[in-house]
Amino acid sequence: MSIFDFVMLAVPVVFLVVSVILAIKAFEKGKSRKKTVLMQIASFAGVFALCMICPFVASAATTDAVAAANASANGMAYIGAAISTGLSCVGGGIAVGNGAPAAIGATSEDPKAFGKSIIFVALGEGIALYGMLISIMIMSNIG
Repeated sequence: MSIFDFVMLAVPVVFLVVSVILAIKAFEKGKSRKKTVLMQIASFAGVFALCMICPFVASAATTDAVAAANASANGMAYIGAAISTGLSCVGGGIAVGNGAPAAIGATSEDPKAFGKSIIFVALGEGIALYGMLISIMIMSNIG
């Protein structure tokens, strides 16, 4: 691994860490939470766009167009697998975050309701498992 490769890997990480530090300082100085979260989302979107564009530019400069197209397709498959797992886990977390307190409340009022209420928590967990299953299917087709 050359020093250029290391720098290209470190730049997005450093940018995101600096943006987190700046968002924390802005929140401490009195900016609203909504503005700091929007600033974080915008910086993440900028780094994501940069990381998506750079491989396409680098693959366009290669002489072997077929190898570059395959590498780009594999990269998109990896990104698709990551997005399916990530978004399904976020959705599962939201579902469990809303379902578990309701299940605890129902159980505290009537202990016989535990079996019925825990099903809704398990359904929220199932969303994340479906996303992981799709990621496994995507990853098995790469090659």
